[in-house]
Amino acid sequence: MRRMLTLILPAFVLAFVALYVAACAALYAWQRSLQYFPQPRRLGPVHLARSFASGDATLQLTVREHAGPGAVLYFGGNGEDVSGSLEPLARAFPGRALVLMHYRGYGGSTGQPTEQALAEDAARLFDDVHARHPDVIVVGRSLGTGVAVRLASARPASRLVLVTPYDSLLEIAAGQFPFFPVRRLLIDKYESWRYVPRITAPTLILVAERDEVIPARSSAQLRDRFPPGQVRYVVVGGASHNTIQDEPAYVREMAAFG
Repeated sequence: MRRMLTLILPAFVLAFVALYVAACAALYAWQRSLQYFPQPRRLGPVHLARSFASGDATLQLTVREHAGPGAVLYFGGNGEDVSGSLEPLARAFPGRALVLMHYRGYGGSTGQPTEQALAEDAARLFDDVHARHPDVIVVGRSLGTGVAVRLASARPASRLVLVTPYDSLLEIAAGQFPFFPVRRLLIDKYESWRYVPRITAPTLILVAERDEVIPARSSAQLRDRFPPGQVRYVVVGGASHNTIQDEPAYVREMAAFG
């Protein structure tokens, strides 16, 4: 029996190691399919659709034109059709132009979404909008808060609104996959904390009381990175990660802030 065990155990360990390595390889290869869930553009009116050339991609935009100095630039979640956010944003910011970016691969935009590509697209789009509207509020939701934070650290946003934000997607992913070396495997880390020290814009953070996706501690950690007095931090009662935009406080707080 002892001799049989000495033969079986090494084979078992080798098989386990092989399966673990294969699982790590699969996680690495398919990681972006776990981060990005491209959605088609569902909003009907054609006059609200625009396109924007950014590098090697053509991005689709949902736009509500408005004359004047003010504009809002919006970046959505990883599974969001941003055209659906036009109506609450229009109520929150009636006197501003609205520009909502469909990420690469989303809503008819060409290209593949990556953290670096989205950051570059956001910067180019900001420059285009800012040339016509010098007062630009940047709004990010969920995944888009990482895009918005990085943008606000490099461009003169007048105000910054972060809805259900995180301190670091890398840390959240590491907690979700504790048995894998996520810190070595993850490519698009979205470490928002790295960019906060370069943000000077007044900032509003809206957190869902019952957020089942972004841990409350992650949002609070991001808040605490800002200097005292720069952030208004609001917990929207009764809201979940995907229903926060349906709560009256969502529009009310943004309207008061903007």
